[in-house]
Amino acid sequence: MFKNSLRLRKILGIEVRLDYSWFIIFTLITVSLVQSFSREMSIIISLIIGILTSLLFFASVLAHELSHSFVARANGVPVHSITLFIFGGVAHITQEPKRPRDEFFMALAGPGTSIAIAILFGAIWFATSNLSKPIAALASRLGMINGMLATFNLIPGFPLDGGRVLRSIIWRVTGNLRKATQVASIVGRGVAYIFIFIGIWRIFHRDWLGGLWLAFIGWFLENAAANSYRQMAWRDTLQGHTAKEVMVTDCPYIPHSLKLEELVHDYILHTGRRCFPVVDEERVLGIVTLHNVKEISKERWSSTEVGAIMTPLEQLQTVHPDDGLFDVLEQMTHEDVNQLPVIDDGKLVGMVARDNVLAFIHTRTELGI
Repeated sequence: MFKNSLRLRKILGIEVRLDYSWFIIFTLITVSLVQSFSREMSIIISLIIGILTSLLFFASVLAHELSHSFVARANGVPVHSITLFIFGGVAHITQEPKRPRDEFFMALAGPGTSIAIAILFGAIWFATSNLSKPIAALASRLGMINGMLATFNLIPGFPLDGGRVLRSIIWRVTGNLRKATQVASIVGRGVAYIFIFIGIWRIFHRDWLGGLWLAFIGWFLENAAANSYRQMAWRDTLQGHTAKEVMVTDCPYIPHSLKLEELVHDYILHTGRRCFPVVDEERVLGIVTLHNVKEISKERWSSTEVGAIMTPLEQLQTVHPDDGLFDVLEQMTHEDVNQLPVIDDGKLVGMVARDNVLAFIHTRTELGI
């Protein structure tokens, strides 16, 4: 998600990003609105109002996510960024709330903001309904859309806001966050299957577009609910463990003048490794990965040096040996990489690969630890 997005700007320290899928839903909503408005207004006015309505809708979604983020930060929960994408938006909160009441108010902040925006646009519609047809039409649609956004998010299906409210209540009753997450995730997957079932039913009744859209939403929610519980389980498993426990310290160092053909046959195929530190005498210059090699055609392997395709050390995201393993895994996901260099006092001391972390999780899970 992160690599497939555009960075817009920071709002009060929170980075706002735009996923490329946003352009799909923006176009669909705009076309739908223009078709609706054109029944009452000229095509030019309809196009202007349609685009403005779509932009204000996503501004409303951003306000919804910012409200989550501000309440989270007020309760000591860090927020890295907000990404607007095809289903609206998501705030990337980097850790779980500390108390059930924190989760409760964090979850309700979004729908509460959407309801307030719906009321605001409802008031604008009421005030302009006899004065300006375009403004009234815009306000009417935005009032309805924000009301629907609040209602949808209050469905008790984790990880929707309603599901998080449900989790906070179960957490308060049981005192067990993992158990509460498991129950809320099961409910969330149940809600997702209902969406899928209704979508398929509508497809069989020849409502192809509406049915596919509902089924797609259901599929998305099912994956999100399953992934949310898996993430919680991983967080528990990795709690208290650090990068130095899984990092590889015997990385084969390769000279920057090594040809790619030698790298592939003497190092990658021979060792099975996918990532190698590149050195000039004893100084580490950067990292070369299998991904870097794949970008070069095989015909050029014999003439291309490793130093020409490596990623310089100063451009790499790095971790410290004492960094928490779950934070390391999240950083890999955020940067969309499969390995990270481990730096201590400015020196490369090892590499952490995603496979190492997942193997660590798998082993501990099998042992019931």
